[in-house]
Amino acid sequence: MNNTQFKAWRVEEVDGGYEGSEQTLAISDLPSGDVLIRVSHSSLNYKDAMSASGNKGVSRSFPHTPGIDAAGEVVESATGDPAIGTQVLVTGYDLGMNTDGGFGEYIRVPSDWCIPMPAGWSAETSMIYGTAGLTAGLCVQKLLAMGAQPEQGRVAVSGASGAVGSVAVELLANLGFEVVAISGKADQAEHLKALGAADVVGRDALDHDKKPVLKPAFANAVDTVGGSPLAELLKQIQPGGSVSCCGLAAGPKLDTTVLPFILRGINLLGVDSVEIPRNEKEAVWKKLAGDWKCPKTEASVKKIGRADLDSALKAFLKGESAGKIVLDHAI
Repeated sequence: MNNTQFKAWRVEEVDGGYEGSEQTLAISDLPSGDVLIRVSHSSLNYKDAMSASGNKGVSRSFPHTPGIDAAGEVVESATGDPAIGTQVLVTGYDLGMNTDGGFGEYIRVPSDWCIPMPAGWSAETSMIYGTAGLTAGLCVQKLLAMGAQPEQGRVAVSGASGAVGSVAVELLANLGFEVVAISGKADQAEHLKALGAADVVGRDALDHDKKPVLKPAFANAVDTVGGSPLAELLKQIQPGGSVSCCGLAAGPKLDTTVLPFILRGINLLGVDSVEIPRNEKEAVWKKLAGDWKCPKTEASVKKIGRADLDSALKAFLKGESAGKIVLDHAI
């Protein structure tokens, strides 16, 4: 099967810059691994956009096929687990970073990267959630583990119109929380309310204030953007509350003081969805396919083909992307 050819959206260095295009590859071009998967769907993420732009902090060498998420059918399995013919999904680890990812019709990966497709899900459904949905689920799970309850008060979600934030909004609303969606995209307000947000406010709610602590506005929060907005959010959490932190679109630097922590006893909870053990991923996937299902997110997904990847990824980098976008290799 090594001579079998397939299509992939591949990024190359061109004239000092980086350019992505559809190319024809062979199975033999893929890296070594236990499992060969025929990919039917992938999911677009900010990290994919960074890889496509040549960010060496994400992908060290080019040409490279991005796509940190992939779902499809096992066609070769050196260990027999997962079995040939089964549907699996792969997210995180090194997929789409330095290992060719889901923007190609085939991937080859270690067997322990593969998650059995949750009961009742198709490959497309799993990729509606993808790493973004998994991350949102992990953020909510950490808040619940710290004792977050709806009766404590409002829960904020920053970057609410993004891929992670939008799932977090619906999931928290479904669990009975009063959700305040914080978004810089005014045109997404009605969509966020449809997902379950009780209120939608602009990103100016997290504008810099020189005061080290502010009047408590939220019981808990999910932060998807990092940087200065996270620093401002920490100032507004009520005593004993928690913030799950999972993103850096606003920058990796956190300029804050210890005062919210030592005066109010708040908790800053880091969330990693990439290298955590497979069993922890699988547990959250099962919840998302079951009691934590987000039907409004599923219904609002946008599907694209490989020809649409370039513009969609550039929109991510410009801050113009919203909601969930799924790559369907059949389009």
